[in-house]
Amino acid sequence: MSTTPNDIAGFQRAAAAKLHEHWVLFLIEGVVLLVLGATAIVLPPLATVAVTILIGWLLLVSGVIGLFTSFWMREAPGFWWSLLSAVVAIVVGAMLLGAPLIGAVSLTIVLVGFFIIEGAVTIMFALDHKRELSGQWGWMLVSGLIDLVLGFMIFAGLPSTAAWAIGLLVGINMVFGGAALISMALAARKAAA
Repeated sequence: MSTTPNDIAGFQRAAAAKLHEHWVLFLIEGVVLLVLGATAIVLPPLATVAVTILIGWLLLVSGVIGLFTSFWMREAPGFWWSLLSAVVAIVVGAMLLGAPLIGAVSLTIVLVGFFIIEGAVTIMFALDHKRELSGQWGWMLVSGLIDLVLGFMIFAGLPSTAAWAIGLLVGINMVFGGAALISMALAARKAAA
């Protein structure tokens, strides 16, 4: 069964109608994200601890659920690996909840690793696509360089950067996400149903 242009146009009309119908919800979500993001930017240590505690709870709950399901399906292949995964999630979650500031340092080190790897990969991607992307490859190269600089700056400032790096970056992400949702909501409001 193939998709025709009429099917795609019908889907796009239905999606636009739903966006128009629920634009207020998108606007509210965008405003909430914008406010939370601005708060995280103004108070990055608080946001860092909050994110660390949230991750701790997520790991703890997922580990307990994983432990339960592992024992429930103990005859299934991979029981011991599933059990080990659940126990690790519980231990790491409990550690993050017990010492969120130490957990923030660990998470910041993971963040540094991500920025460095992401930066290197983005630079290599840009260089590989230099011919195909003509002038646009430069933006990708700059993005990779910024990732590298951020990674090294955060690493150079450890352990003090652990107090604010995660909170600040999550805040920036939330501000841009909120602004994007607000923009989408306002455009959907104007769109004809």
